[in-house]
Amino acid sequence: QVQLVESGGGLVQAGGSLRLFCAASGRTSSSYVMGWFRQAPGKERAIVAAISSSGGRTYYADSVKGRFTIYRDNAKNTVDLQMNSRKPENTAVYYCAAAESSYFRIAVPEYDYWGQGTQVTVSS
Repeated sequence: QVQLVESGGGLVQAGGSLRLFCAASGRTSSSYVMGWFRQAPGKERAIVAAISSSGGRTYYADSVKGRFTIYRDNAKNTVDLQMNSRKPENTAVYYCAAAESSYFRIAVPEYDYWGQGTQVTVSS
């Protein structure tokens, strides 16, 4: 089992920046693919960004390319999401997730472990 705990959410003005943090504990492994997802009210959970086990490959949803950056530190078992130039439509609950896979994963059902989520609200 892997436990994931997110932090760093809050209220930010449009155009501002925010960094989310995810700490992993339990049966951690540097072979996990890690991802950040978000779910806005009334919408399905969707991928924001993902990073391979080594950190050498990343994926970003089209809507966040150039504004968000995902980082991982396998020595510390952390995965961060730096979010710049926030937009009101980015308001959502953000989730950290881990996929126990050797292959790169970006779909919700492919992830095995989830954090409890952290609320991010962007005011206009």
